Amino acid sequence: MSCILLAALDNDGHVISVTGNTCRRGEDYARQELTSPTRILTSTVRIEGGLYRRLPVITSANIPKDKMMDVMHEIDKVQVRAPVLIGSILIDNVCGLGVNIIASRTMEKAE
Repeated sequence: MSCILLAALDNDGHVISVTGNTCRRGEDYARQELTSPTRILTSTVRIEGGLYRRLPVITSANIPKDKMMDVMHEIDKVQVRAPVLIGSILIDNVCGLGVNIIASRTMEKAE
């Protein structure tokens, strides 16, 4: 809802309070963002025999922001062969995070 949030932290960096939110989701978001921020990661992998040279991919769930570069290094190692279906798992349990890297579009073979 685009609330303007204000969070108070104690000296140890723990969230004491969150104000400005109009629902519980806003408070939960602020607390997570301040203590353990996560993001969905989108990228591409190389693909052979496809209509294009790169295949878009996405994480199956949020990953910690501080693990983004580690995951990107793993994605960079991958090369797949067309055809690939949307939702296909290309990397299982990437970096031991319990999250998969999946194809975010179908890629047919080039003719």
